[in-house]
Amino acid sequence: MKIKELVSVLERRAPRSLQEDYDNSGLQVGDPEAEVNSALVCLDCTEAVVEEAARHGCGLIISHHPVIFRGLKSLVANSYVERTVLAAIRNNIALYAIHTNLDNVLEGVNGEIAKTLGLKPLCVLDAKPGQLLKLTVFVPRDHAEAVRNALFHAGAGAIGAYDECSFNAEGTGTFRGGEGTNPFVGQRGNRHNEQEVRVEVVLRPHLADVVIDAVKQVHPYEEVAFDLYPLTNQLPGVGAGLLGEWEQAMPEAEFLALLKSTFNLSQVRHTRLLGRPVRRVALCGGSGAFLLSKAVAAGADAFITGDLKYHQFFDADGRLLLADIGHFGSEQFTPRLIQRWLGEHFSTFAVRLAETATDPIYHY
Repeated sequence: MKIKELVSVLERRAPRSLQEDYDNSGLQVGDPEAEVNSALVCLDCTEAVVEEAARHGCGLIISHHPVIFRGLKSLVANSYVERTVLAAIRNNIALYAIHTNLDNVLEGVNGEIAKTLGLKPLCVLDAKPGQLLKLTVFVPRDHAEAVRNALFHAGAGAIGAYDECSFNAEGTGTFRGGEGTNPFVGQRGNRHNEQEVRVEVVLRPHLADVVIDAVKQVHPYEEVAFDLYPLTNQLPGVGAGLLGEWEQAMPEAEFLALLKSTFNLSQVRHTRLLGRPVRRVALCGGSGAFLLSKAVAAGADAFITGDLKYHQFFDADGRLLLADIGHFGSEQFTPRLIQRWLGEHFSTFAVRLAETATDPIYHY
């Protein structure tokens, strides 16, 4: 299997355009055209993980956290990052990371947490802006259907659970071909009136180039007239955090016990108990303190995340139960999500879950 084929499957579900500005997701080491026989999936890529991949003959490591997060100025084994990259190069193992783009889709990291807890996902906590474009194409009436089909086939026209969505309006277009042109209709040098259809569709930004190219392949004009502009509409299911709920509420102590058992924790740091049952739950894998106000506004009874600082527990201010299950704890099920997504498309390709322990935090 070529690396780019595996990457394509993952990025159709979690496009790299959804990653945060500070992130560094994507292929970090290796050739996208290279063939690999198997892949190893992990939360963090370390030297030990590279050694495990080499033992099993895995030509690709897919991690959630990027091993190369900030720019490298040298590769001289001065840090664990440099040593890990050097080990991957020596063993001819490619490194790929799918980080905040996987955090920012409803069925991604947070969806896996919700699934593990048996929560019904409702929506993202903080919708990510700028995730929709509108494309308007002007096309001769007899060619409108071909253009619509090309748009839909390229991925445009999806709104929620509906696809092949478009708006069409007829009108008259005018143009005059200049020197060196070969107009599809009309005469060069003369203004021509043509009955045209204005076709409008919405699309995701990462599809823009593909969609426009698809239109140009079937459009009869030498110069295709189109408009592409951003929308302020929110795209459902894209953004940070998740809000979910259970059918039945549970006591706070039972809720905390569920977190301990589900995430295999020796302890759960939390704010004082409020004497209220827990049914609606907000959550964010990794470091999600920035979403606390969103969780409160959404009416959550509890908020689950990791990496909370001392003073952030005060910020809950008795409005909900705040529970810290740790960064690793909250994201530990992410590798199995990646494995499942790849397995759905490549049933005969071996995708192994790393056995190497990578949580850098220990409790005495």
